[in-house]
Amino acid sequence: MNLNSYTEIVKLNKVRQEKIYSALLDKNTSIHSDDPLDNEMILNMGPQHPATHGVLRVLLRLDGETIIKCVPELGYLHRGYEKLAENVTFHEFIPHTDRLDYLAPLSNNVAIAMAFENVLGVEIPERATWVRMLVSELARISSHLMAMGATCMDVGALTLLLWAFIEREKLYDIFELVCGARFTTSYARIGGVANDIDSGTLAKIKDWANQFPKELEYFEKLVHRNRIFIDRMAGVGKLTPQQAISLGLTGPVLRGSGIPNDLRKDMPYMFYDKVDFNVITFDEGDSWARYMVRVNEMKESLKIIHQVLDMMQSGPTMANNARKVLPKKAEVYTKMEELISDFMLINYGAQPAIGETYTAIESPKGELGFFIVSDGSGNPWKLKIRSACSSNLQSLPLMSKGAMLSDVVAIIGSIDPIMGEADK
Repeated sequence: MNLNSYTEIVKLNKVRQEKIYSALLDKNTSIHSDDPLDNEMILNMGPQHPATHGVLRVLLRLDGETIIKCVPELGYLHRGYEKLAENVTFHEFIPHTDRLDYLAPLSNNVAIAMAFENVLGVEIPERATWVRMLVSELARISSHLMAMGATCMDVGALTLLLWAFIEREKLYDIFELVCGARFTTSYARIGGVANDIDSGTLAKIKDWANQFPKELEYFEKLVHRNRIFIDRMAGVGKLTPQQAISLGLTGPVLRGSGIPNDLRKDMPYMFYDKVDFNVITFDEGDSWARYMVRVNEMKESLKIIHQVLDMMQSGPTMANNARKVLPKKAEVYTKMEELISDFMLINYGAQPAIGETYTAIESPKGELGFFIVSDGSGNPWKLKIRSACSSNLQSLPLMSKGAMLSDVVAIIGSIDPIMGEADK
């Protein structure tokens, strides 16, 4: 980098910082006052802060410990996944979704596979759909367990985080049996899933689902009647239904304000219209309500898991469409047509029709959507990720105004942002 370009970057950075601070400060009020009783100050919270759930920077204007104004700043991960998608084939982009909401990679994999199938016009077998539902709900419980434990830790209840991790480890052991990976799974494929789930693993999933309610009840007894925990959460970061809707919030953050919005019910995908479950809402609109939505959603996910295990029939887990779906290796090594198709798909990608599509699922954080524009080539011409975490963080300034400095930690925990998805 030459000196001139470095100087330009410094100038641009300075302009950017001035814009952020001008948004933070009220022009009619000076932060520096001759009044010795004026305690206003500017405080940086993050980006490297244990309570910001990743690299999130929050600028706070304080009067003593009362927040006058709050400006969250995203973008510290510099991921560029949307631009990266333009330079890889549809199939090659799937592993990158593991790194979005990295607490629910299986759910992300399902979302992107559905989006690509929508672009390519691929129908998947029935068993593959049931398997996707099963792993999506397991991922939802895993994510909500982390949210429950991290929120409790943020307000001082460290024990629950450790207990939540025990249950998450059991789930990770199951994920390893399902797809060979614990954290970055890349399990869904265009046309189905990478491999079927054997009967032994399904039995382990059922055993875990049977023992989990007792463990969850034990978790709830530790904190849900604890006066300190309730005081830290109840009435903090209130958000009215109208405010939640106007900010475009989704998921537990929206349902914590009493809005029964859930894509699994409102716009059913996969086989969610064939299973029975409730959309959990709380009317209080505070941090306690958002926390309780997630706790109760785990119970509903368990109901879905039991129904999926009972209703799932045997059959193929991958579509037989060699021109758009990667054929099995056994066929590639023994049949000429499949060998040619595999070569073309790996090197040039599937060739969809020209057009644009939007596909969304109800992820653990809210609406996760992929808007894809195709020009007929083997990779997306444009791919835009509708990130629930990014949208939900818009509520932080509104919920923080008038709260105490220590309340910011509880409010961020109740939003449950994952910066890997927010900084897409």
